[in-house]
Amino acid sequence: MAIANFPAVLQPVIQQGYLARAFQDSLQSRLGFRSVADRMDFPARIGQTITDTRRGLLAPATTPLNPSSNTNFDNGMSPTNWSVEQYTLSIDQYGNTMDLNQVTEGVGIANQFVENAQVLGINARQTLDRLARNALFGGVQSGVGGYLGGNTRVTTTLTAAGTTVAVDDIRGFQNILSDEGQVVAVSSSNGMTVTVGGDAYTLVGVAADATNTTTAPNGISGTLTFSSNVTVADGTAGQAVVAATAPLVLRPNGRSTTLGLLAGGQKDSDGNVVTGDLLTIQAMLAALSALRDNNVPTLEGGVYHCYLDNAQLLGLFRDDDFKLLYRGQYGSDTYQTGQIFDLLGIRFIPTTEAPQQASLGAGAIHRAIICGQGALIEGDYANMGNHYAGMLDGGELTHVDDVCMITRPALDRLAQIIAQSWSWIGGFALPTDLTADTTIIPTATNSYLKRGVVIESLGASA
Repeated sequence: MAIANFPAVLQPVIQQGYLARAFQDSLQSRLGFRSVADRMDFPARIGQTITDTRRGLLAPATTPLNPSSNTNFDNGMSPTNWSVEQYTLSIDQYGNTMDLNQVTEGVGIANQFVENAQVLGINARQTLDRLARNALFGGVQSGVGGYLGGNTRVTTTLTAAGTTVAVDDIRGFQNILSDEGQVVAVSSSNGMTVTVGGDAYTLVGVAADATNTTTAPNGISGTLTFSSNVTVADGTAGQAVVAATAPLVLRPNGRSTTLGLLAGGQKDSDGNVVTGDLLTIQAMLAALSALRDNNVPTLEGGVYHCYLDNAQLLGLFRDDDFKLLYRGQYGSDTYQTGQIFDLLGIRFIPTTEAPQQASLGAGAIHRAIICGQGALIEGDYANMGNHYAGMLDGGELTHVDDVCMITRPALDRLAQIIAQSWSWIGGFALPTDLTADTTIIPTATNSYLKRGVVIESLGASA
């Protein structure tokens, strides 16, 4: 550790390598959304944005060749090509810093110095986890939306049939993939098929509200404009609005929208009193079936990861099917700790970082997400640590898990103030899988994003 330029009074209380270990321990987390991401280096000197291209496959050739056409140089065959799709990864710089005045801190200098490193490490971990979470659920810049995108509801009832409908969240409706696999804005020449209520319409325009009134976490309220009139029945407040290429969002008991979730004691549309739309094993099985139908690869351990908050997990523990599975096993770790456990090919990972939404109709909305491999890509700037080489002049650079911690010696006139900072340059992207259609995988869905499923439900109270 380069401590020669630190004040002499501080040098005896600093141990070689100890600060680096404190920072590294704070960064490691097996419970974060960041652990879902596949990591890649973002090369230096290519700009701030990189566009990756994913190629598709050829449809199986199940039609026999015609012997009478087996002539000339082509033997009766016509050349075919595989399709492509593209996604964009943009990088930005993130960081935080703390100052420490060694004189005013007095005898507490050693503890304060180490505690700053610990707090900065936790701050870096939470920041990157939250960026990963926001990308998964909400999408990224110049993308097709996140795993909550393309799935919303009408917020204002039409007074008469018209082309423009107000919705709670426009994410997932703004861009589509062109025939060439490129992300382009929705327009009259690049329409998107959207089901409003019970009928399908062609979306040709999207506009955000001047004042955001969305109820969705990090959502954007706005209007959708279609090429033909939407009926009043379809344009009634509360009706579901779902893009044809939207990711799968599941809700207990087949509720069509978030607003449709019911609390215990309420009556459904048939007049039946419900026990409450809590997370169920049946919803988990439906999500698992969708991932397997799309042949989504599993993560470490041969399982899919499910991130959910504790209130949603408590609801699962109250599900009758879950109780049946664990009948006679109340002494198991699953019941004793309620922490990480595997069930039905899913690893349940409670987290406090799950997106929270205040009360909406029947209560607060909770969202679990089940992910497979490749659901998220993290790009880390390859030149991150090299920038500081030879520039700290007696300070220290610790490079852990693609995050840099910079400890700067006192540069003020009285040589009192030390700066500790962390910095990360990178970004997240959501790769699409449009080319894995039914010609390649007969059971595949039409979603752009196939490697994750969101389950919305109410939460259980203790």
